[in-house]
Amino acid sequence: MTGISVELPNGATSVSVDWTDGTRDDVVLIAHGAGTGKDHPFLTGYADALGALGFSTLRFNFPYVEQGRRMPGPAAHAVATWRAVAAFARAQAPSARIWATGKSYGGRMASMAVAEGLEVDGLVYLGYPLHPPGRPEKPRAEHLPSISVPQLFVEGSNDPFIQPLDQFEAVVATCRDARVVWVDGGGHTFEVKGRKRPADEIGASLAAIVAEFVAAI
Repeated sequence: MTGISVELPNGATSVSVDWTDGTRDDVVLIAHGAGTGKDHPFLTGYADALGALGFSTLRFNFPYVEQGRRMPGPAAHAVATWRAVAAFARAQAPSARIWATGKSYGGRMASMAVAEGLEVDGLVYLGYPLHPPGRPEKPRAEHLPSISVPQLFVEGSNDPFIQPLDQFEAVVATCRDARVVWVDGGGHTFEVKGRKRPADEIGASLAAIVAEFVAAI
């Protein structure tokens, strides 16, 4: 584990990152959800499975986690962190393709960073939080049509953050280059009712989906 500097509007801070070298010329950046951190078993399982497929991986914390707070800080802080993390990855692997992936909040913040100019080769959302559960009138999607790089939405069909599904599908249709892979019966963390699995196993199960997306680009 190491730390990298992030320039925030109110000054510089540092966030923890975990970098793992792979055998392919592809780096997967991995952001956590709003209520967790980079070491959540879902993310470590996901990263380990990607590593077994040859990807370099970089897991990182957002500043609010480093500061011991439970609630995310301003979106600008997350966007700045994404920029710093991508720059770090490019320094480690200058010729590699960079793929920005994130669980829920982390993926949404990646999309905002790309909409604001962050250069990556593609985006993968592990449960995009289209709106708060039960609040479909408050979609978080106005920036998605401006994104030109390929986008992959990995979604549980029972995820309350994307119900009703026809609203979610309409949002995806506004994107320039987007596709959806469904986890049948999955919730927001891809848990399936009646099928209990540990979080690291669930995260690991998504690595092959991401590898297939990368291979197709």
